[in-house]
Amino acid sequence: MFVDQIKIEVRAGKGGDGMVAFRREKYVPNGGPAGGDGGRGGSIILKVDEGLRTLMDFRYHRIFKADNGGNGMIKQMTGRGAQDTVISVPQGTTVKDSTNGQILGDLVDQGDQLVVAKGGRGGRGNIRFASPKNPAPEMAENGEPGQTMNLELELKMLADVGLVGFPSVGKSTLLSVVTGAKPKIAEYEFTTLVPNLGMVKLDDGRDFAMADLPGLIAGASKGVGLGLQFLRHIERTRVLLHLVDMSSEDEKQAITRFDAINHELESYDPELLKRPQVVVATKMDLPNAAENLVIFKQQLEKDQTLDQQTPVIYPISAVTHQGLTTLLQYTADLLDQTPAFLINDDTKSDETSVYKFADTTPDFQISRDSDGIWLLTGEKLLKLFEMTDLQHEESLMRFARQLRGMGVDEALRQKGAQSGDTVQIEKFTFEFVE
Repeated sequence: MFVDQIKIEVRAGKGGDGMVAFRREKYVPNGGPAGGDGGRGGSIILKVDEGLRTLMDFRYHRIFKADNGGNGMIKQMTGRGAQDTVISVPQGTTVKDSTNGQILGDLVDQGDQLVVAKGGRGGRGNIRFASPKNPAPEMAENGEPGQTMNLELELKMLADVGLVGFPSVGKSTLLSVVTGAKPKIAEYEFTTLVPNLGMVKLDDGRDFAMADLPGLIAGASKGVGLGLQFLRHIERTRVLLHLVDMSSEDEKQAITRFDAINHELESYDPELLKRPQVVVATKMDLPNAAENLVIFKQQLEKDQTLDQQTPVIYPISAVTHQGLTTLLQYTADLLDQTPAFLINDDTKSDETSVYKFADTTPDFQISRDSDGIWLLTGEKLLKLFEMTDLQHEESLMRFARQLRGMGVDEALRQKGAQSGDTVQIEKFTFEFVE
Protein backbone atom coordinates (compact mmCIF):
# COMPACT_ATOMS: atom_id res chain seq x y z
CA MET A 1 0.00 0.00 0.00
CA PHE A 2 1.28 3.44 -0.95
CA VAL A 3 0.86 6.03 1.83
CA ASP A 4 2.03 9.60 1.18
CA GLN A 5 0.16 11.58 3.85
CA ILE A 6 -0.14 10.77 7.53
CA LYS A 7 -0.71 12.50 10.88
CA ILE A 8 1.27 11.53 13.96
CA GLU A 9 1.75 12.70 17.53
CA VAL A 10 5.20 13.01 19.11
CA ARG A 11 5.94 13.44 22.81
CA ALA A 12 9.44 14.30 23.94
CA GLY A 13 10.70 13.04 27.28
CA LYS A 14 10.45 14.97 30.54
CA GLY A 15 13.65 16.04 32.26
CA GLY A 16 14.60 14.23 35.44
CA ASP A 17 13.76 15.79 38.80
CA GLY A 18 16.45 17.49 40.84
CA MET A 19 17.15 16.06 44.29
CA VAL A 20 17.21 17.51 47.78
CA ALA A 21 20.07 15.85 49.64
CA PHE A 22 22.84 16.72 52.13
CA ARG A 23 26.26 15.30 52.84
CA ARG A 24 26.10 12.82 55.70
CA GLU A 25 29.71 11.80 56.18
CA LYS A 26 31.61 11.05 59.33
CA TYR A 27 34.11 13.73 60.34
CA VAL A 28 32.59 16.18 57.81
CA PRO A 29 30.64 18.74 59.86
CA ASN A 30 28.21 21.08 58.10
CA GLY A 31 28.34 19.00 54.94
CA GLY A 32 25.96 21.24 53.06
CA PRO A 33 23.65 20.50 50.11
CA ALA A 34 24.58 17.63 47.77
CA GLY A 35 21.48 16.98 45.62
CA GLY A 36 22.27 16.40 41.95
CA ASP A 37 20.49 17.68 38.83
CA GLY A 38 18.08 15.62 36.79
CA GLY A 39 19.06 14.27 33.36
CA ARG A 40 17.86 15.62 30.03
CA GLY A 41 14.72 14.14 28.51
CA GLY A 42 14.90 12.47 25.12
CA SER A 43 14.00 14.44 21.99
CA ILE A 44 12.06 13.18 18.95
CA ILE A 45 14.10 13.39 15.73
CA LEU A 46 13.01 12.63 12.17
CA LYS A 47 15.82 11.28 9.98
CA VAL A 48 15.86 10.43 6.28
CA ASP A 49 16.31 6.77 5.37
CA GLU A 50 16.80 6.27 1.64
CA GLY A 51 15.56 2.68 1.97
CA LEU A 52 11.99 3.84 2.63
CA ARG A 53 9.63 4.67 -0.22
CA THR A 54 6.32 5.43 1.53
CA LEU A 55 4.94 6.47 4.93
CA MET A 56 3.34 3.05 5.36
CA ASP A 57 5.22 2.41 8.63
CA PHE A 58 3.22 5.21 10.28
CA ARG A 59 -0.16 3.78 9.38
CA TYR A 60 -0.41 1.68 12.53
CA HIS A 61 2.09 3.49 14.74
CA ARG A 62 1.11 7.13 15.12
CA ILE A 63 2.15 8.06 18.66
CA PHE A 64 5.85 8.26 19.47
CA LYS A 65 7.20 8.85 22.98
CA ALA A 66 10.78 9.51 24.05
CA ASP A 67 12.19 8.39 27.40
CA ASN A 68 12.31 10.66 30.44
CA GLY A 69 15.59 11.74 31.99
CA GLY A 70 16.82 10.13 35.18
CA ASN A 71 16.35 11.89 38.52
CA GLY A 72 19.24 13.55 40.28
CA MET A 73 21.02 11.59 43.00
CA ILE A 74 22.97 12.10 46.20
CA LYS A 75 26.59 13.29 46.25
CA GLN A 76 25.90 15.81 43.50
CA MET A 77 25.39 13.07 40.91
CA THR A 78 23.45 14.09 37.82
CA GLY A 79 20.70 11.79 36.59
CA ARG A 80 21.00 9.80 33.39
CA GLY A 81 20.23 11.66 30.19
CA ALA A 82 17.68 9.87 28.01
CA GLN A 83 18.50 8.79 24.47
CA ASP A 84 16.78 10.59 21.64
CA THR A 85 14.11 8.73 19.70
CA VAL A 86 15.02 8.72 16.00
CA ILE A 87 12.18 8.07 13.52
CA SER A 88 13.06 7.10 9.96
CA VAL A 89 11.20 8.82 7.11
CA PRO A 90 11.61 8.53 3.31
CA GLN A 91 13.39 11.12 1.20
CA GLY A 92 11.12 13.97 0.15
CA THR A 93 9.12 14.18 3.41
CA THR A 94 7.69 17.59 4.30
CA VAL A 95 6.90 18.08 8.00
CA LYS A 96 4.07 20.40 9.07
CA ASP A 97 2.56 21.43 12.39
CA SER A 98 -0.97 20.11 11.94
CA THR A 99 -2.43 22.67 14.35
CA ASN A 100 -1.52 25.70 12.21
CA GLY A 101 -0.17 24.28 8.94
CA GLN A 102 3.31 25.78 9.46
CA ILE A 103 6.09 23.94 7.63
CA LEU A 104 8.72 22.82 10.14
CA GLY A 105 11.15 21.25 7.70
CA ASP A 106 11.75 19.55 4.37
CA LEU A 107 13.77 16.33 4.54
CA VAL A 108 15.27 15.69 1.13
CA ASP A 109 18.81 14.31 1.32
CA GLN A 110 20.02 11.08 2.89
CA GLY A 111 20.89 11.69 6.55
CA ASP A 112 18.85 14.91 6.90
CA GLN A 113 17.54 15.31 10.44
CA LEU A 114 14.88 17.47 12.09
CA VAL A 115 14.21 17.81 15.83
CA VAL A 116 10.41 17.99 15.98
CA ALA A 117 9.98 17.77 19.77
CA LYS A 118 12.70 18.84 22.19
CA GLY A 119 13.22 16.96 25.42
CA GLY A 120 12.91 18.86 28.70
CA ARG A 121 15.98 19.91 30.64
CA GLY A 122 16.70 18.28 33.96
CA GLY A 123 15.53 19.97 37.13
CA ARG A 124 18.16 21.54 39.37
CA GLY A 125 19.14 19.90 42.64
CA ASN A 126 19.33 21.80 45.90
CA ILE A 127 23.08 22.40 45.48
CA ARG A 128 22.15 24.87 42.72
CA PHE A 129 20.12 27.02 45.11
CA ALA A 130 22.78 27.40 47.82
CA SER A 131 23.68 31.02 48.60
CA PRO A 132 25.25 32.96 51.49
CA LYS A 133 21.75 33.81 52.72
CA ASN A 134 20.55 30.22 52.43
CA PRO A 135 23.52 27.82 52.60
CA ALA A 136 21.35 24.72 53.11
CA PRO A 137 18.27 25.05 50.85
CA GLU A 138 15.59 22.43 51.03
CA MET A 139 14.31 22.98 47.53
CA ALA A 140 14.82 21.48 44.09
CA GLU A 141 13.22 21.66 40.67
CA ASN A 142 11.21 19.04 38.89
CA GLY A 143 12.27 18.29 35.35
CA GLU A 144 11.01 20.45 32.48
CA PRO A 145 8.17 18.85 30.50
CA GLY A 146 9.06 17.67 27.00
CA GLN A 147 7.38 19.15 23.96
CA THR A 148 4.29 17.51 22.49
CA MET A 149 3.55 18.11 18.79
CA ASN A 150 0.87 17.02 16.36
CA LEU A 151 2.54 16.63 12.97
CA GLU A 152 1.44 16.05 9.41
CA LEU A 153 3.95 14.19 7.25
CA GLU A 154 3.60 14.59 3.50
CA LEU A 155 5.72 12.65 1.03
CA LYS A 156 6.57 14.32 -2.26
CA MET A 157 8.32 11.80 -4.47
CA LEU A 158 11.89 12.63 -5.47
CA ALA A 159 11.93 12.20 -9.23
CA ASP A 160 13.88 14.12 -11.87
CA VAL A 161 11.31 13.44 -14.58
CA GLY A 162 7.55 13.20 -14.16
CA LEU A 163 5.21 11.51 -16.63
CA VAL A 164 1.89 13.34 -16.90
CA GLY A 165 -1.11 12.79 -19.13
CA PHE A 166 -4.60 11.35 -19.19
CA PRO A 167 -5.17 7.76 -18.04
CA SER A 168 -4.22 5.04 -20.55
CA VAL A 169 -1.92 7.21 -22.66
CA GLY A 170 1.00 4.86 -22.02
CA LYS A 171 2.75 6.30 -18.97
CA SER A 172 3.10 2.97 -17.16
CA THR A 173 4.13 1.20 -20.35
CA LEU A 174 6.86 3.75 -21.03
CA LEU A 175 8.10 3.53 -17.44
CA SER A 176 8.24 -0.28 -17.56
CA VAL A 177 10.22 -0.25 -20.84
CA VAL A 178 12.87 2.35 -19.98
CA THR A 179 13.33 1.43 -16.27
CA GLY A 180 13.26 -1.64 -14.11
CA ALA A 181 9.90 -0.67 -12.62
CA LYS A 182 7.01 -3.12 -12.99
CA PRO A 183 3.78 -1.11 -12.73
CA LYS A 184 0.44 -2.73 -13.40
CA ILE A 185 -0.54 -2.30 -17.07
CA ALA A 186 -4.03 -2.93 -18.46
CA GLU A 187 -6.38 -1.64 -21.17
CA TYR A 188 -8.64 0.38 -18.92
CA GLU A 189 -8.39 3.78 -17.30
CA PHE A 190 -7.12 4.26 -13.76
CA THR A 191 -5.10 1.04 -13.88
CA THR A 192 -2.36 2.91 -12.01
CA LEU A 193 -3.59 3.90 -8.56
CA VAL A 194 -0.28 4.95 -6.96
CA PRO A 195 2.85 6.72 -8.25
CA ASN A 196 5.58 4.41 -9.58
CA LEU A 197 9.27 5.28 -9.58
CA GLY A 198 12.10 3.87 -11.71
CA MET A 199 15.69 4.67 -12.71
CA VAL A 200 16.64 5.32 -16.33
CA LYS A 201 20.24 4.42 -17.23
CA LEU A 202 21.68 5.63 -20.53
CA ASP A 203 24.57 4.11 -22.48
CA ASP A 204 26.68 7.26 -21.91
CA GLY A 205 26.62 6.67 -18.14
CA ARG A 206 23.98 9.24 -17.24
CA ASP A 207 20.93 8.26 -15.20
CA PHE A 208 17.85 9.90 -13.75
CA ALA A 209 14.74 9.01 -11.75
CA MET A 210 11.41 8.86 -13.57
CA ALA A 211 7.97 8.78 -11.94
CA ASP A 212 4.60 7.81 -13.39
CA LEU A 213 2.03 10.14 -11.81
CA PRO A 214 -1.49 8.69 -12.08
CA GLY A 215 -5.01 9.98 -12.06
CA LEU A 216 -4.77 13.29 -13.95
CA ILE A 217 -8.00 14.21 -15.74
CA ALA A 218 -10.00 17.39 -16.20
CA GLY A 219 -10.88 18.76 -12.77
CA ALA A 220 -7.99 16.97 -11.02
CA SER A 221 -6.90 20.11 -9.14
CA LYS A 222 -10.41 20.26 -7.61
CA GLY A 223 -10.45 16.63 -6.52
CA VAL A 224 -11.81 14.86 -9.59
CA GLY A 225 -10.26 11.44 -10.19
CA LEU A 226 -7.01 10.76 -8.34
CA GLY A 227 -5.24 13.91 -9.49
CA LEU A 228 -5.41 16.06 -6.37
CA GLN A 229 -4.16 13.12 -4.32
CA PHE A 230 -0.93 12.84 -6.32
CA LEU A 231 -0.34 16.29 -7.83
CA ARG A 232 2.03 17.05 -4.94
CA HIS A 233 4.53 14.57 -6.38
CA ILE A 234 4.98 16.76 -9.47
CA GLU A 235 6.29 19.64 -7.36
CA ARG A 236 9.80 18.22 -7.06
CA THR A 237 10.24 17.07 -10.66
CA ARG A 238 12.57 19.13 -12.87
CA VAL A 239 11.29 18.04 -16.29
CA LEU A 240 7.79 16.97 -17.30
CA LEU A 241 7.12 14.49 -20.09
CA HIS A 242 3.58 15.22 -21.25
CA LEU A 243 2.26 12.05 -22.93
CA VAL A 244 -0.49 12.47 -25.53
CA ASP A 245 -2.30 9.48 -27.11
CA MET A 246 -2.28 9.64 -30.93
CA SER A 247 -4.44 6.55 -31.55
CA SER A 248 -7.89 8.11 -31.10
CA GLU A 249 -10.41 8.31 -33.95
CA ASP A 250 -11.34 11.79 -32.75
CA GLU A 251 -8.77 14.17 -34.23
CA LYS A 252 -9.56 16.83 -31.60
CA GLN A 253 -9.05 14.56 -28.60
CA ALA A 254 -5.27 14.98 -28.42
CA ILE A 255 -5.23 18.79 -28.27
CA THR A 256 -8.24 18.87 -25.95
CA ARG A 257 -6.60 16.55 -23.45
CA PHE A 258 -3.24 18.31 -23.80
CA ASP A 259 -4.83 21.63 -22.86
CA ALA A 260 -6.84 20.03 -20.06
CA ILE A 261 -3.75 18.61 -18.35
CA ASN A 262 -1.87 21.92 -18.61
CA HIS A 263 -4.89 23.69 -17.16
CA GLU A 264 -4.90 21.35 -14.15
CA LEU A 265 -1.17 21.84 -13.60
CA GLU A 266 -1.61 25.61 -13.71
CA SER A 267 -4.58 25.47 -11.34
CA TYR A 268 -2.56 23.48 -8.82
CA ASP A 269 0.63 25.56 -9.09
CA PRO A 270 1.29 28.08 -11.92
CA GLU A 271 5.04 27.52 -11.50
CA LEU A 272 4.69 24.00 -12.90
CA LEU A 273 4.12 25.34 -16.41
CA LYS A 274 7.44 27.22 -16.23
CA ARG A 275 9.34 23.95 -15.99
CA PRO A 276 10.68 22.29 -19.13
CA GLN A 277 7.89 20.24 -20.70
CA VAL A 278 8.47 17.70 -23.46
CA VAL A 279 5.45 16.63 -25.51
CA VAL A 280 5.56 12.89 -26.19
CA ALA A 281 3.22 11.51 -28.86
CA THR A 282 2.52 7.90 -27.84
CA LYS A 283 1.18 4.76 -29.54
CA MET A 284 2.69 5.69 -32.90
CA ASP A 285 2.55 2.03 -33.98
CA LEU A 286 -1.26 2.19 -34.30
CA PRO A 287 -3.07 2.97 -37.63
CA ASN A 288 -4.41 6.51 -37.05
CA ALA A 289 -1.39 7.78 -35.15
CA ALA A 290 0.60 9.32 -38.03
CA GLU A 291 -2.37 11.30 -39.35
CA ASN A 292 -3.38 12.46 -35.86
CA LEU A 293 0.19 13.61 -35.18
CA VAL A 294 0.18 15.89 -38.22
CA ILE A 295 -3.15 17.42 -37.16
CA PHE A 296 -1.94 17.73 -33.54
CA LYS A 297 1.17 19.67 -34.63
CA GLN A 298 -0.99 22.09 -36.58
CA GLN A 299 -3.35 22.55 -33.64
CA LEU A 300 -0.43 23.03 -31.25
CA GLU A 301 0.98 25.88 -33.35
CA LYS A 302 -2.37 27.70 -33.09
CA ASP A 303 -2.87 26.89 -29.41
CA GLN A 304 -3.47 30.11 -27.46
CA THR A 305 -3.06 28.50 -24.04
CA LEU A 306 0.71 28.11 -24.38
CA ASP A 307 2.64 30.97 -22.77
CA GLN A 308 5.94 29.82 -24.22
CA GLN A 309 7.01 28.77 -27.70
CA THR A 310 5.55 25.64 -29.27
CA PRO A 311 7.24 22.64 -27.63
CA VAL A 312 9.15 19.99 -29.55
CA ILE A 313 7.17 16.78 -30.11
CA TYR A 314 8.81 13.38 -29.76
CA PRO A 315 6.78 10.55 -31.37
CA ILE A 316 7.35 7.17 -29.71
CA SER A 317 5.98 3.68 -29.44
CA ALA A 318 6.80 2.01 -26.16
CA VAL A 319 5.76 -1.36 -27.58
CA THR A 320 8.11 -1.28 -30.61
CA HIS A 321 10.69 0.97 -28.83
CA GLN A 322 10.39 3.52 -31.66
CA GLY A 323 11.92 6.91 -30.72
CA LEU A 324 12.78 5.98 -27.12
CA THR A 325 16.54 6.49 -27.41
CA THR A 326 16.15 9.97 -28.92
CA LEU A 327 13.59 10.95 -26.27
CA LEU A 328 15.73 9.76 -23.36
CA GLN A 329 18.87 11.46 -24.70
CA TYR A 330 17.01 14.76 -25.10
CA THR A 331 15.52 14.41 -21.62
CA ALA A 332 18.96 13.82 -20.08
CA ASP A 333 20.35 16.87 -21.91
CA LEU A 334 17.45 18.94 -20.60
CA LEU A 335 18.09 17.75 -17.05
CA ASP A 336 21.73 18.83 -17.32
CA GLN A 337 20.54 22.37 -18.03
CA THR A 338 17.79 22.49 -15.41
CA PRO A 339 18.51 23.29 -11.75
CA ALA A 340 17.14 20.97 -9.10
CA PHE A 341 13.81 21.81 -7.48
CA LEU A 342 12.92 25.06 -9.18
CA ILE A 343 11.70 27.50 -6.56
CA ASN A 344 9.44 30.50 -7.06
CA ASP A 345 11.54 33.28 -5.56
CA ASP A 346 10.56 36.81 -6.48
CA THR A 347 12.84 38.41 -3.88
CA LYS A 348 15.58 40.51 -5.44
CA SER A 349 19.13 39.67 -4.47
CA ASP A 350 19.79 43.12 -2.97
CA GLU A 351 16.70 43.01 -0.75
CA THR A 352 16.87 41.78 2.82
CA SER A 353 13.91 40.97 5.02
CA VAL A 354 14.08 40.55 8.78
CA TYR A 355 11.39 38.49 10.49
CA LYS A 356 10.96 38.64 14.24
CA PHE A 357 8.89 36.24 16.30
CA ALA A 358 6.21 37.97 18.31
CA ASP A 359 4.90 35.83 21.13
CA THR A 360 1.30 36.90 21.73
CA THR A 361 0.48 34.03 24.09
CA PRO A 362 -0.28 35.38 27.63
CA ASP A 363 1.81 34.03 30.49
CA PHE A 364 -1.33 33.18 32.46
CA GLN A 365 -5.11 33.34 32.28
CA ILE A 366 -7.64 33.69 35.09
CA SER A 367 -11.19 32.34 35.11
CA ARG A 368 -13.75 31.41 37.75
CA ASP A 369 -15.91 28.30 37.87
CA SER A 370 -19.48 27.91 39.12
CA ASP A 371 -18.28 27.11 42.65
CA GLY A 372 -16.41 30.39 42.94
CA ILE A 373 -12.94 28.84 42.62
CA TRP A 374 -10.36 30.91 40.74
CA LEU A 375 -8.69 28.86 38.00
CA LEU A 376 -5.17 29.70 36.80
CA THR A 377 -4.01 28.48 33.39
CA GLY A 378 -1.45 29.50 30.78
CA GLU A 379 1.52 27.81 29.16
CA LYS A 380 4.26 29.59 31.12
CA LEU A 381 2.44 29.35 34.45
CA LEU A 382 1.72 25.64 34.05
CA LYS A 383 5.33 24.99 33.06
CA LEU A 384 6.58 26.68 36.25
CA PHE A 385 4.03 24.71 38.27
CA GLU A 386 5.09 21.36 36.80
CA MET A 387 8.71 22.17 37.61
CA THR A 388 7.89 22.96 41.26
CA ASP A 389 8.65 20.31 43.87
CA LEU A 390 5.47 20.37 45.96
CA GLN A 391 6.97 18.19 48.69
CA HIS A 392 9.21 20.94 50.07
CA GLU A 393 7.95 24.17 51.58
CA GLU A 394 10.86 26.23 50.24
CA SER A 395 9.98 25.15 46.69
CA LEU A 396 6.37 26.24 47.24
CA MET A 397 7.49 29.61 48.57
CA ARG A 398 9.71 30.07 45.52
CA PHE A 399 6.74 29.28 43.26
CA ALA A 400 4.65 31.86 45.14
CA ARG A 401 7.34 34.48 44.51
CA GLN A 402 7.38 33.55 40.81
CA LEU A 403 3.61 34.03 40.59
CA ARG A 404 3.89 37.41 42.28
CA GLY A 405 6.64 38.43 39.88
CA MET A 406 4.45 37.46 36.90
CA GLY A 407 1.67 39.70 38.22
CA VAL A 408 -0.76 36.92 39.15
CA ASP A 409 -1.52 38.36 42.61
CA GLU A 410 -2.36 41.79 41.25
CA ALA A 411 -4.45 40.31 38.44
CA LEU A 412 -6.48 38.28 40.94
CA ARG A 413 -7.18 41.42 42.98
CA GLN A 414 -8.34 43.25 39.85
CA LYS A 415 -10.67 40.34 39.05
CA GLY A 416 -12.22 40.70 42.51
CA ALA A 417 -10.46 37.96 44.48
CA GLN A 418 -10.79 38.33 48.26
CA SER A 419 -8.59 37.03 51.04
CA GLY A 420 -9.60 33.45 51.79
CA ASP A 421 -10.77 32.64 48.23
CA THR A 422 -9.66 29.31 46.78
CA VAL A 423 -7.27 29.33 43.83
CA GLN A 424 -6.65 26.21 41.75
CA ILE A 425 -3.85 25.23 39.34
CA GLU A 426 -4.73 21.90 37.73
CA LYS A 427 -5.50 19.69 40.81
CA PHE A 428 -3.50 21.80 43.28
CA THR A 429 -5.49 24.30 45.39
CA PHE A 430 -4.39 26.99 47.81
CA GLU A 431 -5.88 29.98 49.67
CA PHE A 432 -5.49 33.51 48.34
CA VAL A 433 -4.04 35.79 51.00
CA GLU A 434 -3.96 39.58 50.75
